[in-house]
Amino acid sequence: MTNKKSKKIKVSFPHMGSLYVVGASLIKSLGGEVILPPKTSKKTLSLGTKYSPEAICLPYKLLLGNYIEAVERGAEAVIMISSPGICRLGEYSKSIKNALEDLGYKIKYIDIDLYKGKFFELVDCMKTVSGNTNIVDLGKAVGLALQKVFVLDDLENTLSYYRAREFDYGQAEKAFNKSLNWVDEASTGKDLKEAKIEAIKEIKKTAIDTNREVLNVDLTGEIFMVLDPFSNQHIERELGRLGVQTKRSMSLSGWVKTAIIPKFLRSGETHLERAFRFAKPYLTRDIGGDAIESVSDVAYATSRGTDGIVHVSPFTCMPEIMSQNIFPRMRQDGALPILALVMDEQTGRAGFVTRLEAFVDLMKRRKRLSNAGMA
Repeated sequence: MTNKKSKKIKVSFPHMGSLYVVGASLIKSLGGEVILPPKTSKKTLSLGTKYSPEAICLPYKLLLGNYIEAVERGAEAVIMISSPGICRLGEYSKSIKNALEDLGYKIKYIDIDLYKGKFFELVDCMKTVSGNTNIVDLGKAVGLALQKVFVLDDLENTLSYYRAREFDYGQAEKAFNKSLNWVDEASTGKDLKEAKIEAIKEIKKTAIDTNREVLNVDLTGEIFMVLDPFSNQHIERELGRLGVQTKRSMSLSGWVKTAIIPKFLRSGETHLERAFRFAKPYLTRDIGGDAIESVSDVAYATSRGTDGIVHVSPFTCMPEIMSQNIFPRMRQDGALPILALVMDEQTGRAGFVTRLEAFVDLMKRRKRLSNAGMA
């Protein structure tokens, strides 16, 4: 018999790439009520910046802006993920909670330390926000949500392939956005499998130029910046327009595999485990944030013969500053071309696009020279 609490909470959480799709469908499937903040915009950034410490990084400002907009929409609780280690993320939760209290918002603040209890921390959170305490319901719902994460990453990769080759710019992304609803609505594993098949079919309707010269570029850096299109100024869309197929080295599914799925249920090497292996010549320990992953991703992409790698980080992020200082040595050792982009609320679009175009031209010349030398 299902045991449910009488009180449900109107809960919210920030946008971060397609994570909001998974989070919203998970809570709703358990009978909870979700108040999504508006799509991240300049207003979101303006609000977050106004009430943030001056030197704090861009992800913090966007998270705070998301929360403020969600509370203004009627959210009674907000969820924040925290972590240990040498990174300001460990302090985000307390700082954001204090900021919301200073603004006079009387809400419930739910802090999930996924590195403490992983899967079970998430289950406990779902009990709180949905009012559903039935362990079978919770297990099925969380399991399905984790599956959706992997499906969405697969769809993102399919989108990237077609976006780099499409005739009608934007068609593949329209198909992808349409498919998000199908993934959201899937209530069983079977439904999700069918949704993925239909979504891939929809994206594959995009007319493409199979003879187009396409470059392959990996994206790495601070995970929020890599996953969130607003904060990275839609970098994957811009690169796709330039004929570049992107692959996220920092992915949501990779993070879930490391941070949430219990070790005995994992198959294969996690991104973090690979990071320690590939970064070893340059970095022998975790120095905080996603720095060791960033360094290792450059080494890994070089070993695979990728055309280039883009490193995206927020201004003032010390772990990523450290990784960027290792890149010159890696270039001396033959690493592939690296474009390091440091972003904040002052980053202008024109200069950003110009740097991407110059980087693509560099990779094309390098590839042609390499092919000429092999001929």
